[in-house]
Amino acid sequence: MNMRSTRSTVTFSNPFTLSGYPGELSAGDYEVLVEEELLQGLSFEAYRRTATYLTVRGRGNHAGRTELRAISENDLIEALSRDQAATETNYHSDAALSPPEDRK
Repeated sequence: MNMRSTRSTVTFSNPFTLSGYPGELSAGDYEVLVEEELLQGLSFEAYRRTATYLTVRGRGNHAGRTELRAISENDLIEALSRDQAATETNYHSDAALSPPEDRK
């Protein structure tokens, strides 16, 4: 069985949570590791995703530790969507707008 791994980086602008894991993770850049296996017997090359991991770096008392958290592709997409929606809400809030100028 032939396997391949790809790495990418995702950025969260806001603290976020992941399904199945307690606690909140800080905003920032996170590395995503995707493992795939080659599908055999096809007339063309195709791969099937077998696992997705989010690399979480320890903070505070756990600084220096790195954890690979198994996540589903859907959970990652949902977390990124929630982050984008929160960012857009914050960007368009009244608090983010400067007060109108008083013209005489």
